Amino acid sequence: MTRGSRVRRPATLASLAAELGVSRTTVSNAYNRPDQLSVQLRNRVLETARRMGYPGPDPVARSLRTRQARAVGLLLTEELSFAFSDPAALGFLEGLAGACENAGQGLLLMPASRRNSDVTTVHQASVDGFVVYSVPEQDPHLRAVLERPLPTVVADQPMNVPGVDRVGVDDRGGMLAMAAHLVELGHRRIGVICMRLNNTPADGLADLDRQRTAGYSVQRERLTGLREGFASAGVDWTEVPVVQRFDHTLESGASAAADLLDAHSDLTALVCTSDVLALGALRLAGERGWSVPEKLTITGFDGVPEAIGAGLTTVRQPVREKGRIAGELLLSRGDRTEPKSVILPTELVIGRTSGTATPPTRWFSGL
Repeated sequence: MTRGSRVRRPATLASLAAELGVSRTTVSNAYNRPDQLSVQLRNRVLETARRMGYPGPDPVARSLRTRQARAVGLLLTEELSFAFSDPAALGFLEGLAGACENAGQGLLLMPASRRNSDVTTVHQASVDGFVVYSVPEQDPHLRAVLERPLPTVVADQPMNVPGVDRVGVDDRGGMLAMAAHLVELGHRRIGVICMRLNNTPADGLADLDRQRTAGYSVQRERLTGLREGFASAGVDWTEVPVVQRFDHTLESGASAAADLLDAHSDLTALVCTSDVLALGALRLAGERGWSVPEKLTITGFDGVPEAIGAGLTTVRQPVREKGRIAGELLLSRGDRTEPKSVILPTELVIGRTSGTATPPTRWFSGL
């Protein structure tokens, strides 16, 4: 820096008020309580502020003074990209963001890696409340949220957190309807592909004990719905192969479908606990030349746009409405002390991928 250079001091609320010849309260109201000023006066304050380089009241100082951050924290125990790549999560995020926007609140995305038990992000988050999206039971980040004296809403799972609002869908009922549909079509030899059951990375067959002790209650409920629905037709659940995939991707669905059909040549239907896994199974069917639904029925759960566009038979859940309600429960809680639980209905959507069961056919990998 040369000797003759000048550093311009940033304008302050006081210097802006002096420039305008008004009180500091008037300047503050232009930003925080615009209804207290005439349109002309507020515009004059804001225009002068822009000219002088005044950025507005310090949000950190304001939050310390008012004890309000004017932001909602969304806790995801996944990588941040999950919120923008998983179609069901994206729909939920859209609904939640809309509720925050309508209330004039910000939204802070808080990814908390399942591989890291450090809860500093939760402890240091400057938010007025939390929405916890689909985390496993006993999750350390959820415990950290509950340690803070802030309103909290759990979306999907875990279920029945004491004193906390929850919004979810009828996962068990949705799968009961799917099981009834497949039974009516004559399917008795059925394989299941499910999302992760616990937070420990693991792929492969999920035995009855692993299903019963699943830390992800949504998956546990969907499997229970299938088990109860098939039992009505005399299908022995112990004979139904259930394969889990830890990663929720198309590739995971395809590899799980290959494992099931290579090991169980008499299956006539694959039931997936998510549309993403089902779309992966459909991809594999196309690559191997399998006819869907003439030789193999494939179904999903979620009703995301990609699945509906592909003609997938699925259970549709209102993901955007779920996000909106989660936000509204949090932002309109007021002085309410009793927790609320909102369970949204699901809808069976019969597409082109489910058909009448045919006699068992030997499946070849083509290798």
